[in-house]
Amino acid sequence: MRPHINVDATLDYGSRADVQTNTSWNAPIIWDGMFDPDVFDQGHKQDQSTVALTVFAVGRYLDAYLGTFLNSSEQYFMVGLPVTFYVFTDVPEKVPNMKLAPQRSLKVIKVERHSRWQDISMMRMKTISDVIESDIRHHSTYVFCFDVDQVFTGRFGSEALGESVALLHAHFYNLPKHRFTYDRNPKSKAYMETGDFYYHAAVFGGTWQSVKAMADACYQSIMEDKQNNVEALWHDESHLNKYLWLHKPSRVLSPEYCWDRSIGYQKDIRVTRLIWAPKHYDTLRIS
Repeated sequence: MRPHINVDATLDYGSRADVQTNTSWNAPIIWDGMFDPDVFDQGHKQDQSTVALTVFAVGRYLDAYLGTFLNSSEQYFMVGLPVTFYVFTDVPEKVPNMKLAPQRSLKVIKVERHSRWQDISMMRMKTISDVIESDIRHHSTYVFCFDVDQVFTGRFGSEALGESVALLHAHFYNLPKHRFTYDRNPKSKAYMETGDFYYHAAVFGGTWQSVKAMADACYQSIMEDKQNNVEALWHDESHLNKYLWLHKPSRVLSPEYCWDRSIGYQKDIRVTRLIWAPKHYDTLRIS
């Protein structure tokens, strides 16, 4: 029997002198060049890691983005590991048929279509928690939650797996903290004076236990705000940032893991693993 691999012990923090590779609480910040993909994949196969991916495709977002998202995720997301894709949609019959590799499966779950896109984005926290409780926890070690208007363009692999995983927002990772768009309204449960980083809610993950705790806490804060007629500045992202400030993530993903090409060339972004799809908010959003 092969000796167990502690994959994080193989991370090379000094390989990227041009960027910050760990946090003040010693969580790794994952950049290209810091890890050996084969070592991570072998270690996670040995640990029998399994992954659930959740994505919401409601209203016109399904037609615009879901096919490309799913096809690219099958090509690049956690290749070689067992993955279950959970697609939440109001029109299950429109979810495209996909040819999936062995040990990879797709589950389609019907959800209600809310009249405001802000409510759709907020209610996803409760939906994620509910499906972890009813289904995911029985099958998957890890959960990753994605926005649908993105396209995988490179390896998004087992190096991203950890107990609780947050993503540095592509538009803020190089800015000073006073520019971060935290919720500054003291009446909101998402209120923050300062924080560590500005995290992007388009990608978050971790063990099913951690993601459930994250989703439950964010949903509870959202509902408390609602009772007080308060809406956080960036909705679930504001609440997620507050949660991740109070409960530090064990792993942080660099903006390679969700890059916006409109930013233009940045020398520290050597690869892009997931990119923002062109946004068409004016035609897509319901109101």
